[in-house]
Amino acid sequence: MPFREVNSKMVEATVVPGQKMYSQRGAMLAYRGEVSFTPNIQGGQGGLMSMIGRRVAGEATPLMTVEGSGTVMFGHGGHHIQVINLAGDTLYVEADRLLAFDGTLQQGTMFMGSQGGVMGMVRGQVSGQGLFTTTLKGHGAVAVMAHGGVIELSIVPGRDVHVDPQAYVAHHGDVRNKLSTALGWRDMVGRGSGEAFQLELSGSGAVYVQASEEKL
Repeated sequence: MPFREVNSKMVEATVVPGQKMYSQRGAMLAYRGEVSFTPNIQGGQGGLMSMIGRRVAGEATPLMTVEGSGTVMFGHGGHHIQVINLAGDTLYVEADRLLAFDGTLQQGTMFMGSQGGVMGMVRGQVSGQGLFTTTLKGHGAVAVMAHGGVIELSIVPGRDVHVDPQAYVAHHGDVRNKLSTALGWRDMVGRGSGEAFQLELSGSGAVYVQASEEKL
C-alpha cells in the first residue's frame, strides 16, 4: 500500500525509483528525498487519447507526474481523504476528487449516460456535472477527496444500496446502477431539496458515501 494515512486530511506516499505516481496539481504539501514533480501531458496510463477524452468530457483535472525516491505528503483544500485499494477492478470517480494514485493504474473516461447510475439526469440536474466519469483500473491504490469524511458501504447480491446522488463519491466492483425518482424521498429522508432522486447500486463491490452534499 503506497499511501499512509497521516490524519483524516493528509496522506503520505512512498515514491521508489522506476515507479510513477500521479497527483492533482497543488496537492503536494511536503516531501523528503529526491523527488520530481512535472506537469502530466500524456493523460496518465491511458495515454493521449485518454487525455483528449477527459478534456471532451470535462474531466481534465490537471495532474502532476511524481517520480524519484522519497516520501511525499498530499492534501488539498482541507478535504477529507479516503484511500481505496484496487485488486484488478475498476474505480469510477469524478476527476476533481482524485488526490493521488498509483501510476500502474490504467486511467480512462467512461460515458455514463447509457450506464444508469450517475447518469446525465443526476450529473446534470442534481450535481451539476457532466455525462462522463473517470475510471482507474488495475492493482494499486487511489486517494480520493470528500467533504466531511467517507464511509464505505459493501454491495452484495440481493442487498442493494440506495444513495443520495449528491453524497455519492465513487464506487468499484461489478456494480450495476439504476436511477429512480421518488417524490418526497429527499424531503423526508435526504438533506437536499427539489425533485427526489435515488441512486440504487446492486451487484458485488462497494460504494463510498461522503457525510455531506457539498461538491468539491
